[in-house]
Amino acid sequence: MHAIALNHYLIVAALLFATGFAGVLVRRNLIIVLMCLELMLNAANIALVAFARFNATPEHPLMDGNAFVFFVITVAAAEVAVGLAIVVALYRRRSTVMTDDLTALKK
Repeated sequence: MHAIALNHYLIVAALLFATGFAGVLVRRNLIIVLMCLELMLNAANIALVAFARFNATPEHPLMDGNAFVFFVITVAAAEVAVGLAIVVALYRRRSTVMTDDLTALKK
């Protein structure tokens, strides 16, 4: 039976982050862009928990990474609330959520 090493977690986190980053750069729908930002935050969470797990010892359990995850989740929840409110306001005003159509700051 093989144990999962730290580099396995970091590879998954890097792939998840790269997927989210590519989605932010390529996609034009604001809702998809917000979802890709969430993917990037979740990749950071995986890395934080992995580092906390692999740097801990039985005598000194490290919970710093896990504590940071709660802060990241809180920021992500606030980002979703504000982001979706902005998307709904833009949709009501311009009837679109595509970033190509929202480049001007005029009526």
